[in-house]
Amino acid sequence: MILEIVSPEATLFKGEITAVTLPGMDGSFQILNNHAPIVSILKQGTVKITAPNFKINKEVAGKFTKLNDQNYTLEIASGTIEMKDNKVIVLAD
Repeated sequence: MILEIVSPEATLFKGEITAVTLPGMDGSFQILNNHAPIVSILKQGTVKITAPNFKINKEVAGKFTKLNDQNYTLEIASGTIEMKDNKVIVLAD
């Protein structure tokens, strides 16, 4: 599936992933390939991304924390998420 993370300043990430865990208002939830369509509000917390080939633009690389070759995290203050047609769009603050 495709994940796109957009902030007011720039597109932070766009690429193929295998899973993403997000800080929902009622607790963390994970989205995997072919998840049902969903729209949700996100609270302050950590976005955890699992991707086979993680490529980040140098300009925003400092916002991500590398856990290992396939797992990265991103701290957000709030946001919204939409999952539709195997594409996840995160609007993050």
